[in-house]
Amino acid sequence: MELDKALDLIADVPDFPEPGVLFRDLSPLFADAAGFKAVTDGLAATVDPDADLLAGVEARGFLLAAAVGYARGLGVALIRKPGKLPRVAGRVGYTLEYGTATVELPEGVVRPGQRVAVLDDVLATGGTVAATCKLLEDAKVQVTGVSVVMELGALGGRSVLEGRRVEALRVC
Repeated sequence: MELDKALDLIADVPDFPEPGVLFRDLSPLFADAAGFKAVTDGLAATVDPDADLLAGVEARGFLLAAAVGYARGLGVALIRKPGKLPRVAGRVGYTLEYGTATVELPEGVVRPGQRVAVLDDVLATGGTVAATCKLLEDAKVQVTGVSVVMELGALGGRSVLEGRRVEALRVC
């Protein structure tokens, strides 16, 4: 399947999780084998060839990072929401377009000096990805870039990540 056709499988859900927010649902894409393969291959091509590890952001970023990790022969660090980890190496709070949130890094999954690429589904305001990058850099790793399936350009997330390599398969 062509990448553009695969990306067309993403559904828009208005007013979720609250009125005024347009949620991008990747569930139909994940359920389509050819579409999921096309997006996995597309994301894999954006990851720095010198990356040692991938960081997937909860929850859809987990699926993407795991698939890309398999395709590229890389391990995956799972960046979690609070209360999910028995041992936490660090945590960073941030602002979403509809509230606040926190991300945590599991203890013992990254080593200082590693080169880590961040993967997520959607880049909106950039808060989640910026917090993830800070979390990783606080752990003394080098973030080599950020790869997402979709970037919502009007929300300005790329500007929050100024100076970072950001790759999006589709910009809306």
